[in-house]
Amino acid sequence: MDPNRPFDEAPLPLFPPADRGDEAAGLAPESGHVRGRQPSYLADHRARLRDRFMQGGATAMPDYELLELVLFRAIPRQDVKPLARALIDRFGDFNRVLSAPPARLEEVAGVGPAVVQELKIVEAAAQRLARSRIMHRPVLTSWDALLDYCHTAMAHREIEQFRILYLDRKNVLIADEEQARGTVDHVPVYPREIMRRALELSASALILVHNHPSGDPTPSQADISMTGRIVAAAEVLGLAVHDHLIVGRSRELSFRAEGLL
Repeated sequence: MDPNRPFDEAPLPLFPPADRGDEAAGLAPESGHVRGRQPSYLADHRARLRDRFMQGGATAMPDYELLELVLFRAIPRQDVKPLARALIDRFGDFNRVLSAPPARLEEVAGVGPAVVQELKIVEAAAQRLARSRIMHRPVLTSWDALLDYCHTAMAHREIEQFRILYLDRKNVLIADEEQARGTVDHVPVYPREIMRRALELSASALILVHNHPSGDPTPSQADISMTGRIVAAAEVLGLAVHDHLIVGRSRELSFRAEGLL
């Protein structure tokens, strides 16, 4: 095992054998030898943390402790508190740790494939749950859920991402698609591709969504000009553009609410 990566261990199986408990010994990926049980103080700490979570939920825990719970499966035999704190220190909070690119996560000493996998599973689960609350439902009557989904999916990205939400004639969300990814301050957008896809889906309306990695959702002049081009193209085809949302780290900006659409 590389001494510079002391936390890189294989994750526990999702359903460990019943007669060995959820802290059953795993296999070391390098040697294949069975590891011994973890020290009792670690087992006690993990049990206390899990109990606090079940009793009070995530709101009762600071970010680093919630992150510890995620890391337990990836690192079954060692104290993960130092790694949890190191990740929070590097990225800022729990959400930004989950959404950080794998390559950047692996820059933190102690993070290997098992840790990255667990973090990305939790990130995917959060996004899927938020998305399930808006798909195939009337978007304009579940606007708060839509904002929650956009924030979960995009607020902590380190590069710009442009998404299109396609709606049918009853304003039911029929598709949520990433149209493009860009850099930290620019994303290429192609109105022709957006319109082509809208026709394929028989969509009647669109909602445009993109993020600002800087955290400030204030639209640039390029954002405003690009939105105007998409609206003009949509009008030719009889499509409505209900809004353009810019997602920042702590809030979202609506073009329609700001009088820009």
